[in-house]
Order: sequence, then structure tokens, then C-alpha cells
Amino acid sequence: MQQDEGERLRALMDLGLLNTAPSESFDRITRMASQIFDAPIAAVSLTDKDRQWFKSRVGCGTEIPRDRAPCAEVTRLGDVLVVSDLSQDPRFAGNILDQGGVRFYAGAPLITRDGFTLGAMCVLDTKPRTITPEQAKILSDLAAMVMAQVELQHALGRIDPASGLPNRNQFAEDLEDLARDHGGQERVAMLIDLAEPIQLNQSMRILGPTYLDTMIKTAASAIKERLEDGVTLYQVGVTQFAAVLSGHEPQALFKRIEAFFEEVAEQGPARDRASGAPVIGLMPFQLGEVSPAQVLRAALGAAHDARDAQKSVGLFSVALDDAHRRRFALLDGLHDALLATDQLSLHYQPRIDLRTGRCDGAEALLRWHHPALGNVTPGEFIPLAEATELARPLTQWVIEAALRQIASWRQAGIALNISVNVSPANLEEADFAESLAEALARHDVPASALEIEFTESGLIRHQARILANLAAIRALGIACAIDDFGTGYSSFSYLKDIPAEIIKIDQSFIRMLVPGGPDRALVRGMITMAQELGLRVVAEGVETQRAYDFLQSAGCDEAQGYLISRPLPPEALVAWMSVHDPDRHQPAAA
Repeated sequence: MQQDEGERLRALMDLGLLNTAPSESFDRITRMASQIFDAPIAAVSLTDKDRQWFKSRVGCGTEIPRDRAPCAEVTRLGDVLVVSDLSQDPRFAGNILDQGGVRFYAGAPLITRDGFTLGAMCVLDTKPRTITPEQAKILSDLAAMVMAQVELQHALGRIDPASGLPNRNQFAEDLEDLARDHGGQERVAMLIDLAEPIQLNQSMRILGPTYLDTMIKTAASAIKERLEDGVTLYQVGVTQFAAVLSGHEPQALFKRIEAFFEEVAEQGPARDRASGAPVIGLMPFQLGEVSPAQVLRAALGAAHDARDAQKSVGLFSVALDDAHRRRFALLDGLHDALLATDQLSLHYQPRIDLRTGRCDGAEALLRWHHPALGNVTPGEFIPLAEATELARPLTQWVIEAALRQIASWRQAGIALNISVNVSPANLEEADFAESLAEALARHDVPASALEIEFTESGLIRHQARILANLAAIRALGIACAIDDFGTGYSSFSYLKDIPAEIIKIDQSFIRMLVPGGPDRALVRGMITMAQELGLRVVAEGVETQRAYDFLQSAGCDEAQGYLISRPLPPEALVAWMSVHDPDRHQPAAA
């Protein structure tokens, strides 16, 4: 059947499946598919406007671009698709799956009763293979099981299946009814947010998906017990509950709920979670003056303000709301930027050897030109990304762009090593070193041309896992550098256990280098002790000749900063090198 894409997307959106939390009911089917087909990868794949998002998955990430994805072809065809070897099929050869080593694909369409194809139930393998007609029928049966689960959840309509509470849709209807009957009266919306998404995901990876269901049911029951008679509790997000209170209720209620949160923090599953303390957001409003969506957004913003301020309760304010609007706009825009070709770019800041004056490398620094907001500073958008699931794809984008640039320069006879910053979330990924090796091979770039930078503070979380990943990265031949040294939990005693060969002294120390100042002795001591441990020392933020001369006399190995050069786009860096370090324009060694 020929589908209207706009109507198909609306049908997908109406089901409310995209960007929702993992669900055991779907995960059970996906695991079954992986086992039946002896496939290392399986997914319930939904075809969004520009991506394939995986509601459930085994052996893969959360999404891939829709362009040239086999699941998108299943959606278009509305039929089973089997591809024995993606690399040999002109429709898919060279796509992101092929580049990642996937060869076999089989997918059965997820079709609604109205005939709209939402995506595919798919299985994948890293070696070419095929399936029998009987197996294709089994895959279609599994797709039908997925759709039965989708329709069951949707049939509930206004009730959340995990908590049994009325959901966001019911909240909106009830608030509109209340406004019709009591328009103009004052109310206070209370939103309780149990956990930060990224911390919740980490907990679920450790404790399993049933942990989330237990947490929600326990919290829902306890909050309901503490509400006044006649006040309805709604589940309006994965870990978010809301209620509408009259003006005289909030203070006493908040104290009771806060006391409850303090109790559960010391017992049960809450003791083991890394999801952080629950917070409450308050939004005073007049019935009929604002929409239900605006009420929830403002209350959620107030809850976020409370979490940021390390408080239990936050009250809506116009100024903070403007900041949240920008933050939400940036997060939405960053997702689009990763798929666009003209928003993200890399600039490169040269790093020079203080003994020879040669430029041996440069640090890749991400830049973002938002189509509506203009240039957005990395200091604003990178922390936002690192607090969400965008951390991984953003780092992947930077690594791919940097490797393409390295390969291009090497072909032009410029052998320049590039350092790339990665977040703690990246270093916690089990397959991070493997993905780096695949990217190097794909771009035909030697490992010695790439350097990974990470901050000290990142070592605090999941230290054993991160150290294992760093050791695997070093084994590939990629250099590892500790960035912003001196600002975390700096101790030279731990450096001997970290598989790094470079430390970068934070610019806050370098900018304070004045004659007779205490930072001179501190920086000199850092340089001496690091070098005695066999580490190479790079000074960041070198902006004055006085600092440059001191670092040179103190035996520092390398320096970067505005005195040497600001971050430059690729063509400008080449021009800079032709003036400041013409010897680097030599064919790269084989």
C-alpha cells in the first residue's frame, strides 16, 4: 500500500513511542529475536523523519540516520526485506551499518491496523548469511507481537501502564475541564522529578530495566498517600509526576514529601541508585491563562532549577524560564545539527614544541553555528550534550571530522597530529576503543596521528571501567592526555596508574604566572614531577610572552594559547603553518 509520509509520521507521533524509556515488554521480544536467529544485533526500529530510533535493542546504540537505512526501506516497502550482504547491495553499500561492519540484515514491517508502517523488527549480523521462508514468517510473527504490544499500550490511552496513574494526556484534559469550570482561579502545579536521565540510564545498565518499574511504583504509591483527598496524581514523564493544588496546600505537602524522600534515600533500591535525589518544581498559575503544556514545561523548569541549585524545591521564575527555553532549543537544535552538513565544524589550535618551536599537533575544537541563534559557544552546548544521550553521537561526529581532516592533510603532505576531547560518558562505553580502531581503519589514518584528551574529574566515575578503556586505547597506539590538569582531584600519586602520556596544565594556572607569584613555583613543580613520571607536559592558555618565557625556562614541553594562535579553521591553520612552521609541509612518512 502506498503511504502518505506525513500521515505515517503523524500516526507514529500519536503513539508516543519515540524517545521513551526502555520497556521490558518490548525488550523481551527483541531478546527472543536475537536468540531465535542467532544474531548479535536485534532491534525494534522506528522510522522517524530523519533517523531510525530503536525502541528496544540488543547489541547496538539508540539510533542511526534514516538515510539509506534498511529499516527505512522496509518502511517504504511495507514488506519483509532480507539483505544477505549489505556491502554488495547498491542500496546500502557504504552506509553507516556497512561502515560499522554489519553485513546481514533481515527486517519485517511494524504495521498498524490503519496500514501505516512504523518501522521494522530487525535482526543483523556481522557476517553474510540469509534466512529461510519459514524464518521470514517467524520474523513477521515477532513484528506482529511488537505491534500487539504497541496497540495494547495505546489502547490504555490515558493510563500509564507502569504506574497505573493517569498520564500527560489525561492531565491536559482535566486541566482544560478545570479551566472551563473555574477559570481565573489560582492554582499551583507541582512536578516531582525522581531522577536525571543520564544518571538513571547508568543505574538501569547496572540494575536492569525492572529497576525503573520498581522505582516508579514505589514513588507513585508513596506520593499518592501524602496528597490531600481529591487531588489527582499524574505520571507526565518517565520519572516525573504532577498534581494541581489549590493555593493553601503546597507548603505542608512539600514538607511531607521531602520527609518521605529523605526516608527512602536510606533504604530499599534508592540506596543503590546513582540517579540523584528527587526534586520538586512549582508553577503558580491562573486557570485558563496558560495551556497545560506550558504549565508542565514551567514546572519541569523549576524542578531543574532546584536540581542545579542542589535544593529540594524550585519555584518558577520568568528569568530562569527564558534560560530553560534556550536550553531546550539548543538540545533540540543539536540533534538536528548532527544530521546537518553546515552547522558543526572543527577549528584547530596549534600546539608548539617549546624547545624547537615546531608545530607538531593541534587541538580540535568544536564550533556550532545555529541557524536561528547564531554562534553558540562550546561552553554552553557541550555541558548540555554531556548531560544527555547526545554525548556519544557528538563525540563520534568530532572524531569522524577530525580523522577526515587528518587524512586530507596527509594526502597534501602535512603530517599533523590532532587531539580530540572526549567526555566521561564516552570513556564508559564498552566498545569505545573498538569504535576508534574502526574509525582509524576507515579513514586510513595511523593511530599515532590521533590523541584523546579527557579531564581528571571524569576519572571519579566508574574508574575501573574508564581505566580499562584508556588502556585499550593506548594499546591501539593512540596517545592519551589528561586535560585541565590541576582543576580536578589532582594528585600525582594516581598518575602512575593512569595509562596517559601527556598532561595539559589548566590555563587558570598559566594566566596567573606573574613574577614572584606562587603559581610560578606550583607550575614549575607540576612540570618537574610530571616529567619525572615520564609524562609530556603541555601548558594551555599561553597568552603573554612573559608566560611563554617562563614555561620555556621551566622545561615545559609544549604550549598552546592565543599568544601562539587562536583556534583556526583548517585552511587558515595551513596558512599559519606555512608562515610559522614551513618545514611541516613535508610528505607524511609511510
